[in-house]
Amino acid sequence: MSFTTKIFPFFLLFLLIHPLQAVPSIIPLNGSCTDKCGSIVLKYPFGSGFGCGHPTFSRFIKCTSGVLQFSTGTGIYTISTLDYTTNTLILTDPFMSTCSSMQNSGSFTLDRSTPFSIMKENIFVLLGCSTTSAVFDPKQDLCDTGSGSNVCRGLYSCKGVTGIGLEPNAPISTCCVYDPPVPIGSGYGLNLPRLQCSSYSSIYGFGGDEGDPMKWQYGISLQYNNSYYTDDSCKNCEDSGGICGFSGSDESFACICRNGVNTTINCFGRGYAWSGTWRHKIQTEMSIGGILFFWMMLFI
Repeated sequence: MSFTTKIFPFFLLFLLIHPLQAVPSIIPLNGSCTDKCGSIVLKYPFGSGFGCGHPTFSRFIKCTSGVLQFSTGTGIYTISTLDYTTNTLILTDPFMSTCSSMQNSGSFTLDRSTPFSIMKENIFVLLGCSTTSAVFDPKQDLCDTGSGSNVCRGLYSCKGVTGIGLEPNAPISTCCVYDPPVPIGSGYGLNLPRLQCSSYSSIYGFGGDEGDPMKWQYGISLQYNNSYYTDDSCKNCEDSGGICGFSGSDESFACICRNGVNTTINCFGRGYAWSGTWRHKIQTEMSIGGILFFWMMLFI
């Protein structure tokens, strides 16, 4: 018997045992993607977690226990509203001061790498600031002393100011409607310790009554870049009932179907599709076939 004849059975055995392991799973299963988080509907580029939506958005957005959250370097904030027609969302900071409740706040930053920017309608108010704070430096001109004074008077008329050690209708000399020297957008930072202020408030609307701070709309309004539909892949996926996501180290596009199968195109069966259930089943059957073949060869 020649060497080739002897080695051929073992080579065939190797192919039978490892045929599928040699082919990488291009798209891993991701059964955690949902099209809703609590009462908020999720559409691309937003997703419920890693591997869902657009990879750039998934670094900052996730759904935790039915609550849609936004993460920055200074904390995790709740997304209370998401509007796809205006490409905007509203963040709620639990430590931010409002008319009804004021408390010492943390800082807020918006990383430059985010696809979000703070809307110009947002009004940031610094409360309980030291008189030596840089915001009161006349050479810096960081406070809006025009209409901003009315905002400060409105907030300082609230009973909630007692939470930061002030009396209602206290002098507004420690209040500043912050007007930073650079345009508000990505990379925005509000460092309260550096600014020597106790708290901050953010107002994105007056609720139709600028004279009643109880009706003002408190929160941080962000606008997001919606130029992520670079081709028809996501639209085709959504039209087939799938959820757009990504996979692999290259974060390539993946259409996540409701039947547990992920595909590169859509859920109608076109494109590469790989089900984890079938993968393990086929691997098991092929491995058993290889073992049987091996025992047959022993008796030939």
